[in-house]
Amino acid sequence: MEKLFSELYLDEDVDILVADLLIARGFSVTTTRGEGQLGNTDIEQIEFAARNQKVLVTHNRADFELIAKNYTDTGKEHFGIILASRHSPHEIVRRLLLILNQVTADEIKNQVRYI
Repeated sequence: MEKLFSELYLDEDVDILVADLLIARGFSVTTTRGEGQLGNTDIEQIEFAARNQKVLVTHNRADFELIAKNYTDTGKEHFGIILASRHSPHEIVRRLLLILNQVTADEIKNQVRYI
């Protein structure tokens, strides 16, 4: 059965207010702090997100583009990566909602999206 809404995992450079605003709208969101993953490497972050079937949200475009390419090249699966430009938390949430309300969890699997 297709999963409708993606669950998000925000890495440590994304403002915690983004998580709070999305949770208030009924979305499932966790953070590196909340999951005890602060200070882990980028590879450890995407592995954690993949194990837990969560879309990783980050501002770290350069590193995660390379990680996504490596995942594709080696046949590994992730549950999506959203690369967010630095904006106010409210603007990031507005942009995330466009994806969350239009793309199912299954559709974003192994994709990289830019907001």
